[in-house]
Amino acid sequence: MNASGTKVKDKVANLLLSSGVIDEAGLANALEIQKKDGGTLGQALVRTGAVDEITYTKHLGQVFNLPVVDLGEVEVEMECIDRIPDDVARKFQVLPISRSGRVLTIAMANPSNIFAIDDIKFITGLEVRSVVAGEMAVKQAIDKYYASSDSLASIMEGLEDDIELVEETDDDDLMGQEGQNAPVVKLVNTLLSEAVKQGASDIHIEPYERNMRVRYRIDGVLEQVMEPPVKLKNAIISRLKIMAELDIAERRIPQDGRIKLKIGSKKIDLRVSTLPCIYGEKVVMRILDKGNLNLDLSDFGMEDRAKEDIYKAIAAPFGMVLVTGPTGSGKTTTLYSCLSKLNNDGTNIMTAEDPVEYNIDGINQVQVRESVGLTFATALKAFLRQDPNIVMVGEIRDLETGGIATKAALTGHLVLSTLHTNDAPSTINRMMDMGIEPFLVASSTVLIMAQRLVRRICKDCKEEVKISEDALRDLGMPPGSSTFKGKGCDKCNGTGYSGRQGLYEVMPISPGIRELILDRASTTEIRHQAVDEGMLTLRDDGLIKVAKGITTVEEVLRETAVAD
Repeated sequence: MNASGTKVKDKVANLLLSSGVIDEAGLANALEIQKKDGGTLGQALVRTGAVDEITYTKHLGQVFNLPVVDLGEVEVEMECIDRIPDDVARKFQVLPISRSGRVLTIAMANPSNIFAIDDIKFITGLEVRSVVAGEMAVKQAIDKYYASSDSLASIMEGLEDDIELVEETDDDDLMGQEGQNAPVVKLVNTLLSEAVKQGASDIHIEPYERNMRVRYRIDGVLEQVMEPPVKLKNAIISRLKIMAELDIAERRIPQDGRIKLKIGSKKIDLRVSTLPCIYGEKVVMRILDKGNLNLDLSDFGMEDRAKEDIYKAIAAPFGMVLVTGPTGSGKTTTLYSCLSKLNNDGTNIMTAEDPVEYNIDGINQVQVRESVGLTFATALKAFLRQDPNIVMVGEIRDLETGGIATKAALTGHLVLSTLHTNDAPSTINRMMDMGIEPFLVASSTVLIMAQRLVRRICKDCKEEVKISEDALRDLGMPPGSSTFKGKGCDKCNGTGYSGRQGLYEVMPISPGIRELILDRASTTEIRHQAVDEGMLTLRDDGLIKVAKGITTVEEVLRETAVAD
C-alpha cells in the first residue's frame, strides 16, 4: 500500500507513485483502463498518458536492477536475430541484440517473464542476459529487424537450386504427401545445407510433446540450431524418410537408410537412422563429406615415433593392425588413411564395413548385411577366395570373425580392423576373452593403436592461461609449462574451440610384449612393458598437445585416464 492508500501489486507503479512521477488520479485511471482492455498496468499508464514510455522504462530497470537500452541507438548483431525465431520474438516481445561467448543479450519489455528467458535458453542453447527496453521500441525493432533479416522463410528461398537429391525414387504413398509440400522441402534443405556449411558431423532431429528441436554435432559437441514448428513434425520426418528411401508408413521400428545429395559442387552422403520415441520418430543423420576427408596420415598430428611405427606396421607383407577406441573417435578415418597409402594398381584391397562410409576408388568395398546372412565373418571367408593382398574388417565383434582374421594375418595377408576397448594394451586381453588363443594373438598382431578426438583451441581467440605448480605436478607436466585456451569469438561461435585433433597411443608388438602375451600377462604388465619401450599413453600424448597449444587441459582430462 502506498502513502496515499492506493493498493497495487505492480512494483514499478508504486515506484512511480512514490517518486511523484504519477499521481493517484493517473494511477486510478490506468487501473480502470487495464481492467477494461486488459494488458499490463505499465501499458495502461503509457496509453493514458500518465507517464511516457522512456520514463516508465527507466523505472522498470531500477526495479529489476537491469540496464536500460535505447534500441534506436543499439547496433543489433544480425547473427543474433537468426538465433531466435520471429514467432518466439513476437510472442515474448524480446529482441536479441548481441552475443559474447556463450551469453546472448536480449532486450525485454517485461523482464519478469522468466518463462520467456527459460524458453530462449532452450531454443538457443546459450545463457541469457536481459536488458530493459520500452514496449513500443521492442515491437518496432522486431518489425524492423525480422522483416529485413534472414528469417527461416527467406533463408530457404532459392535453396532448391543449390541442393539436389541424388537417386530419389518416386513415391505416391498418400502418407508421404505431407512430406512433399514445398515449405517442408525448403526447411529440410535448409537444415541439411546449413549443417554442411557449419562443418557438422551429425544432425539430430528430436520430437517432443510440445516442441521439436534440431541439433548439430560440431567438433564433437551437440549445439541446438533450430526449433521448427511442432505442427511440421510428421511432415519433416516423412520428407527425410522419403529422401532416405525408408518406409514412411512404418513408425514402430527403427530404420536405417542413406541420402545422397549434391550441395552446390559438393557431393554429400548422409547415413540416416530413425528411432521411434514416445512423441514421434527421432532422426539422426551422420554427414559423410568426402571433400572434408583427410586421408594423409602425416597430417594427423601424430608424434614422430608413433607415425614411424604405423608406417612400418602397414608396410609389413602380412600381420594384423588393430585400431581401438569408442564410437566417433576416428577409427574408420585412420583405417581409410592406411588403405589410401597402400592403394595402388598392384594391390588387391578388400573391405567389409557396416556401413560403408566413404567410397574409395581402387578398393573393393562390401556392405555387411546381417539380415541376409552377410556378416563380417561371411565376408571375410569370401575375401580369402578373392586373392586379396590387404583385407580390412570394419570390426572384430566375435570369436568367429577374430579367428578368421588372425588366421588370414598368418597366411600372407595384411589385415586391418577395429575393436572397442579403452586403450591399446587392454586389446590383447579383449581378444583372448573372445576365445582367440594367446599364441594366435601373439604371432598375428603387428601393432595396436588406441585413439581419441579432442577439440582444438580456436586460433582466432587463443590465449595463454596460468595454472598452479601443484596442478602441473599432478598432471605430470614440467614446472612453468604454458597452457592455453580459447576465449570465445564469432569464428568459433563462442566455444573457444575449432576443429578436432587426434590423440594416439601406438603399441607395436615387440618380442618383449609377445612373450607377455604368451604368458597371459595382465593388461597392466603389458602397458608397463610398452611404456618402457617408448610408447606414449593417450594421456601422455594429450599433454604433449596441451604443451604445444593445440588443445586444453580440460579436453585431455575429459577424454583420457591416468594409466595404472
